[in-house]
Amino acid sequence: MRTIFLIGDSTVEDNKPPFRGWGWALPRYVQEDVKVRNCALSGRSSRSFREEGLFAPVEKELSAGDLLLIQFGHNDEKDDERHTDPDTTFKEELWRYCRFALDRGAQPVLLTPVSRRFFVGGGSMLYTHGEYPRAIRELAAEKHVPLCDLKKDSRELYLSLGEERTAELFVRLAPGENPDFPDGHDDRTHFNACGANEICKLVVRELRQHPVCVRYLKDEDA
Repeated sequence: MRTIFLIGDSTVEDNKPPFRGWGWALPRYVQEDVKVRNCALSGRSSRSFREEGLFAPVEKELSAGDLLLIQFGHNDEKDDERHTDPDTTFKEELWRYCRFALDRGAQPVLLTPVSRRFFVGGGSMLYTHGEYPRAIRELAAEKHVPLCDLKKDSRELYLSLGEERTAELFVRLAPGENPDFPDGHDDRTHFNACGANEICKLVVRELRQHPVCVRYLKDEDA
């Protein structure tokens, strides 16, 4: 059985409800003989994911004919031990994952980080994640690795929906609704189930643009 492995952060992982990463929705879009192995974990950067040994299960299981989807950037920009520099260590960490996949006969795919929900006046949005999306695009072009530009796609989706409708894709809790957030919660990064599915649709749309990826996916009219 072919496997799609996912590595990344909380926007990808199979989170505890009401939080959902887009990877949670991916199984519904793949062929019946394809398994999705979501190894993404909240709070991780490209560096800490490796240093904490979280890539080790992928190293054991990844084999020829598999896909490895790689999405980092949210936590690489943090000013702590997770930090990487977009032009040096970030690219080095991403290429380490890609090179491992290629050496195994698997296909790596790079994804830019999904946009955060930060609207400003006039219906425009702040551009989040700094230089990390640009670094991913450059690495993908330089190394000829398939790219899913989720940063661009998600930003375009939010702008097309507008501020209020975009908010419906994210976790928003009223005071007292969830014991973990007694005062309520208005998340600008993490999705609910509906949002995760909408972002996953963007990922699938991008994957369909690459012949090496489309064979893992259900037919569009399925």
